[in-house]
Amino acid sequence: MSLQDRTALVTGGARGIGLAITERLVAEGARVLIADLDGTAAKDVTNRHGDAVAALVADVTRTDHVERVVKAPIERWGRLDIVVNNAGITGRSFPIQDLTDEDWQKVIAADLTSVFLVCRAAIRHMLGAGGGRIVNIASIAGKEGNPTLVPYSAAKAGVIGLTKALAKEVATRNIFVNAVAPAVIGTDLLKQMEPSTVDLLVSKIPMGRVGTPQEVAALVAWLVSDECSFSTGAVYDLSGGRASY
Repeated sequence: MSLQDRTALVTGGARGIGLAITERLVAEGARVLIADLDGTAAKDVTNRHGDAVAALVADVTRTDHVERVVKAPIERWGRLDIVVNNAGITGRSFPIQDLTDEDWQKVIAADLTSVFLVCRAAIRHMLGAGGGRIVNIASIAGKEGNPTLVPYSAAKAGVIGLTKALAKEVATRNIFVNAVAPAVIGTDLLKQMEPSTVDLLVSKIPMGRVGTPQEVAALVAWLVSDECSFSTGAVYDLSGGRASY
């Protein structure tokens, strides 16, 4: 599996799952543009990988930022082959009656609206370029719903629906659009959840452990490669056996 000479955009690519995806794509030969709010972390990644990685500080909930981010790899390397929509937040873990309008709006913007904005901008380019690959990071929460995480569950369900609809729109245009739905993955986002919520989520995983960012990255690397040639609009569970549908 080689991504030699491919160019990718990874949102939220400086930490956690996004960082693991960035590093795996680079290892497979791709050049990666990171879009992240954390400029310090993004700079650390570029320092480690040299010319293979570039970074922009950007808020992908804003249309003007997204337009700039999608153009950046084209201007730098002349092409954009791969987009991974990874940026997102979990939000506060509270019962719905304790959530504010701001809680809802913030999570929906970060986890769903950003995916729409990036996909819209990327598709405009990919249609003209003759093809491309998009992978959206969803969640098992989008399939099953997680208690005390209503905005997050709703946003990730939206990502799944967006993925399926978009994939059908461009299925004959050599553009592949798929989603990955992880269960609990060992990243800093776990620290935003109540311990009781984390314990509940892990208890549902037959393997009895959380996944690793590198396991997510391995699946993404296959989805954006030529080896994935007859799969679009699919949602790939990465759940240690929790979900298989």
